[in-house]
Amino acid sequence: MAYLLQQLANAVPLAALYAALAFGYSIAFAVTKRADITYGAIFAFSGHIYLLFAHMGWDRFWLVLPAALGLGATAALLGGVGAGVTVGQFVMRPLAKISPNAMIVASLGVLMVLMEGARLASGTRELWLPPFLNGVVVFWRGEGFPVTLTLIQLVNVAVMLAMIGAGHLVLARTHWGRMWRAVADDPLAAELSGTDASRVFVTAYASAALFASVCGVLATSHYGTMDFGAGLLFGLKVVLIAAAGGHSHPLRSAAGAAVIGFAETLWSGYGPIVWRDLLIVSVLVAVLVMSRRERVVP
Repeated sequence: MAYLLQQLANAVPLAALYAALAFGYSIAFAVTKRADITYGAIFAFSGHIYLLFAHMGWDRFWLVLPAALGLGATAALLGGVGAGVTVGQFVMRPLAKISPNAMIVASLGVLMVLMEGARLASGTRELWLPPFLNGVVVFWRGEGFPVTLTLIQLVNVAVMLAMIGAGHLVLARTHWGRMWRAVADDPLAAELSGTDASRVFVTAYASAALFASVCGVLATSHYGTMDFGAGLLFGLKVVLIAAAGGHSHPLRSAAGAAVIGFAETLWSGYGPIVWRDLLIVSVLVAVLVMSRRERVVP
């Protein structure tokens, strides 16, 4: 019993990460209507910027750890959102009007630029953060061992759930949310109604980049580092996990991604881990193929 409860507890941070990433990805997908692995690149890029500036603050500026982490987080958010605005304005928006399918190829090029830029900036060194907020919170004491999570895991879950809640309220209750839905349904009709579809497109892409950047900072804080190949891995993974609930519906997409997070963790705890990714990806591809309602897109 304790083992099952611990596996469920372990799944909560991963499920929250997948849900937040899928929510942000869906905001951009609703206006692009194309698979975009740039999102995963921004996630990993912000994590690398966070590491780089945190180390710079600690080693060169002699800052205390909280200040160094704050410097790194600020730089990561500015860098991630800046990259999102730049890519959305100068790469994805022109391609969406001229050749939408070229966006998929362009996203691979952007991923390579961001990942190689991060690697060169760090001198191909894998940087690590010192452990922090690693105190243990006990949820249940049973036979054998207690069920626990660390403080950083709980903080991450709280922040990610708050992001999803705030994002849903913005999309459902604000004027920008109504414009976003209008552009997602029909950009030309939205333009004829007085909505600046190009501005909404870039803003949606920047909002998605903000979600990816915050998640990159939180994930790096939890794991202590960010792998150079994480951009491609998470880029492909987010495209698939967002399909579990429907790419164009952020809240449903987040819920589906959370289910995948729980399934992945439980398989790791009870099944052969070597088959985990193959099984999860196969199921997600099947779901994507059988439930593609967005095929109205030309």
